[in-house]
Amino acid sequence: MSWTDMAVNGRILVVDDAMENIQILHGALQDEHEVLFAMDGPRALEIARTQQPDLILLDAVMPGMDGYAVCKELLAAPETSDIPVIFVTALKSPEDETRALGAGAADFISKPVNAAVVRARVRTQLTVKRQRDALRALILTDALTGVANRRHGEELLEKEIKRARRYRVPLALLSFDIDRFKVVNDTYGYPVGDVALRTVADTTRAVLRASDILVRSGGEEFHIIAPHTSAIDGLKMAEKVRVAIEQAEIPGCDHVTVSLGVAQLGEQESGDSLTQRTDAALARAKRAGRNCVELAMQ
Repeated sequence: MSWTDMAVNGRILVVDDAMENIQILHGALQDEHEVLFAMDGPRALEIARTQQPDLILLDAVMPGMDGYAVCKELLAAPETSDIPVIFVTALKSPEDETRALGAGAADFISKPVNAAVVRARVRTQLTVKRQRDALRALILTDALTGVANRRHGEELLEKEIKRARRYRVPLALLSFDIDRFKVVNDTYGYPVGDVALRTVADTTRAVLRASDILVRSGGEEFHIIAPHTSAIDGLKMAEKVRVAIEQAEIPGCDHVTVSLGVAQLGEQESGDSLTQRTDAALARAKRAGRNCVELAMQ
């Protein structure tokens, strides 16, 4: 089985301060999964954040930062809060299991481990995660364009605001909508209008970075959540989107244009305030003649 196949089957992070325990779990899982490992809590958190494993097997008792503290940190960080954790520990009492589950663990395995049991528990948790992710995607995705819907966009914006403040990096929000979209629907019909919406979404995604998040906020309005992006870089991104959409070919109608507003997250600013400033900049762009970009006022 190739590394690609194993990655598809799931990336597992094993966290234990004893190398022999890591080797045992690696041996039990390596034929079906990509296995990463860490021997202390801080390193586990770093790998979880940067490598995004599908599941974590976590020792409860470790020197320094123990498994319970690691689990708490995982749940508190937006980028790792959805990763399920299985505690793997020599602790065996019902109280220990209750504490692990109370800390947020999805399951509990006692040492010494049985390889068949480990594989079965891992498969179960990965299946549950995939089903949960699929259901969540269905609920939180706009059916027409395939991008995040308004509800999901609000959740993602809050997560990115927390991440930006945690790591002290800039965050920009872009707001745009299709100019005179009612004219498109009235002239060419709603089916063509739907094609225009999908084309705008696809064209925008094609010019964004992998880390950027496109949201359909409603009707013909969209937002772009742009992590690690200053106001100046946000303006450059907005212009790139504007030009790409202006040049896009839309079957059944003439080309369309968009107006855009850009704002950078301010200190202690809420998601609602950031969105309102971005939308106000968008309104100014439309008053300025449309098919242009405006930067939000502080």
